[in-house]
Amino acid sequence: MLENIGSALDLLFQPARLLALFIGMLAGMVFGMLPGLGGVAAVSILLPFIYLMDGYSGLAMLLGAISVIYTADTITSVLLGAPGSPASAPTAIEGHALAKQGKASLALGVGFLASMVGGLFGALILSVAIPIAGPLVLALGTPELFMFALVGLCFAASMVGKDLALGLAAACFGILLGVIGAAPAAANYRFIFGQSYLMDGLSLPIVALGLFAVAELISMVASGGGIAGQPMALGKWGESFREFWRHRWLICRSSIIGIFGGFVPAVGASASTWIAYGHAMSSTKDKRNFGKGEIRGVASAEGANNATIISDLVPTMLFSVPGGPAAAIFLGALFSFGFYPGPRMVSESPDLMYMIVWSVALASVMGAAICFAVTPYIARLTRVNFALIAAPLLLIMVAGAYQGTQTFGDILALLALGILGWLMKNAGIPRAPVLVGFVLATPMEQYFWLTTQIHGYSWLTRPGVLIIASLIVIPLMLNAVRWLRQRRSVANDPKQQAEAAAASTEPPSHDSSVVLITALVMVAAFGYALVEMLGFRPNARLMPSLGIVPGLLLSLYVLGRQLIRIRHKGNMTNLASRQELPVLGGIVSYGLAIWVIGFNLATPLLLVWLLVGCARMRWGSALLYGLAVYVIAQGMFSMMRLTPPTGALIDLPMPW
Repeated sequence: MLENIGSALDLLFQPARLLALFIGMLAGMVFGMLPGLGGVAAVSILLPFIYLMDGYSGLAMLLGAISVIYTADTITSVLLGAPGSPASAPTAIEGHALAKQGKASLALGVGFLASMVGGLFGALILSVAIPIAGPLVLALGTPELFMFALVGLCFAASMVGKDLALGLAAACFGILLGVIGAAPAAANYRFIFGQSYLMDGLSLPIVALGLFAVAELISMVASGGGIAGQPMALGKWGESFREFWRHRWLICRSSIIGIFGGFVPAVGASASTWIAYGHAMSSTKDKRNFGKGEIRGVASAEGANNATIISDLVPTMLFSVPGGPAAAIFLGALFSFGFYPGPRMVSESPDLMYMIVWSVALASVMGAAICFAVTPYIARLTRVNFALIAAPLLLIMVAGAYQGTQTFGDILALLALGILGWLMKNAGIPRAPVLVGFVLATPMEQYFWLTTQIHGYSWLTRPGVLIIASLIVIPLMLNAVRWLRQRRSVANDPKQQAEAAAASTEPPSHDSSVVLITALVMVAAFGYALVEMLGFRPNARLMPSLGIVPGLLLSLYVLGRQLIRIRHKGNMTNLASRQELPVLGGIVSYGLAIWVIGFNLATPLLLVWLLVGCARMRWGSALLYGLAVYVIAQGMFSMMRLTPPTGALIDLPMPW
């Protein structure tokens, strides 16, 4: 074994292979920081180049990109509140809240260190797990895999915000979005409205960008300032290292959770990150800061998701079952270079196995170091007028969305989901459960269908299912007991009664009209989906019914509760929400302009509006900056081998 480890190190430390690893890292970091592109785009763009080199160098390049994805997207999650992937949603929630408090450097520093530890844990487990993980993975049947996904979904719904009904309704809405398109177990297309664009379902980058990035962009442009409300110390990492060391055992435990999540194909990071986040919350005495900027949330999420993406390679190399899209591309590269995954790979290609381990470990450390080096400069962006950043950012979002099908349907879906994300944000409905529900809908449906076909309803009594289900039931029971005790305590204490009465008279922080409109939209969506679902084949109804029926009941409850509140307390107005409407209208107008006159003509109008109208730049400066942004946007489309969206009435061809 030691001989194989040494020979693998010699293989990797060839100059050409180290250079390939470094190039892959840079690509992974750049695309990890760009919302909507992420790891899949990075490895996809690198794929044509790996065949120009030997197999070890090509695989090292892909591993360099895969290993730093979750390290780099910490920057986007913290500074913009837009998770690069569903597994980064807790980082976006807690880290972005810290950035708004002027603590972006703290959130980023702890996130980088936790990601590095998670990557090293993943590399360590990868080195020892391949020979022993086979029996463990094979012991999990489809019922247990389904329950693991359900646990991740329930944790996402219950750990964000104090209102469980809103979280569960949002998770159900995510399932509804996830089942759009072809049913995997029946000859049915679901909820496509006769549009061929929806036959393959919605794209993950579009859903993530619409729900998070567009909604955050609207609010920050409307606020007229930077991301952070106060200056922050740059380049002083002492607090980051102190917080990292303070929570070192939490990060280690979260990394172990992420490792086990990576063993579960197609579910991994989304479920394990939320389980780790839930563990961080349950192990904290004072939970009031969660959702408002809790560094433990960042540490647990980043430790888990980086460990997961590395341990995703375990089922990939054991059973040729990729743990995610990036692992699927890596699997294809293995086949292309003549390496065939399976238990025999351990005995036949030990040098390759340990070279993969060394590549992952080295990339994890170097990626964190590079992020530390560039963060002081990136963090300064939090004090810049966000309208200046919004201009190139919105164009990146359009490019990231448009790479899906290269039709206007991508941009229309981005706008529609952006409006939905804005409504949910201003109504106080958590958006992270929607994203997690969307991601888990497909694997959950596959596992649920196989479970019912093979086991009927007897799977509910399987020991593994009961043990996993206890992760949902026990916390709910404990919360119910805690709520009853608190209620009895209030009933017996006049002082607490007075405090509760005072709290009930405080005006809500969310606009009553926005809450009402959002609840009506969800009720209408679930109601229509229920009627439409009745016409599906039985096998095509299984997964939609799990989201639609409880989602409709919960939405009706939220709607009724809001009507009662308006009746008793009146209609509350939130001026911040109203001030964001012109920005929302401007972005929607830009989308319509792309449809009418094309990207090449609509984008200059957008730049004038953002730079001159919102950022108050002088015309000369706006012209130079806008021209640079425009040229970079065109270059990005060219690099991605995309033709910018053309207009229905007119389009301006570019000279090149």
